Amino acid sequence: MRITLEPVVVERDLALLHAWVTHPRSVYWEMQDATRLDVAREYDGIAADPHHDAWLGRADGAPAFLAETYLPHHGPLAELPEISDGDLGMHVLVAPPVRHRRGFTTEVFRAVMEFCFADAAVRRVVVEPDVRNDKIAALNAAAGFVVERHVDLGHKTAALSFCTREAFTASSLGVPA
Repeated sequence: MRITLEPVVVERDLALLHAWVTHPRSVYWEMQDATRLDVAREYDGIAADPHHDAWLGRADGAPAFLAETYLPHHGPLAELPEISDGDLGMHVLVAPPVRHRRGFTTEVFRAVMEFCFADAAVRRVVVEPDVRNDKIAALNAAAGFVVERHVDLGHKTAALSFCTREAFTASSLGVPA
């Protein structure tokens, strides 16, 4: 399977983004009741932000996931003492499957992590998932993330977690199948 990432183009991708972020499986994306206009505003805002990027992921050419990368020094994590130079924040949302593909989410997560670490300046990938999201916690752990602590971000309690390049490479996800 060939996995690629390209910049989100709101005008082109809005219908997909809206369907994905409002799907019941995407409850931790916190956009369950968002209208198409809400989603357009959110991703237009990301496109205008020099410190935040949205990526459409494709599997064998078909849209399959959404990823975001951001510089933690320029967002809600900026004041946390654990944030340092060389950190890159990441979010990932796998689209609701049309048909089940065993191991697909793992392959997507691996590809997103490789994408993040493709920049030599990135020392660690930072995530801040909702502490109730057990599925992403397991995937993060498999990729080499270590939970630093729980952080109150106002709208959620997050499991502030970091993954070094070395931890990812040594993880089960860092070794391609």
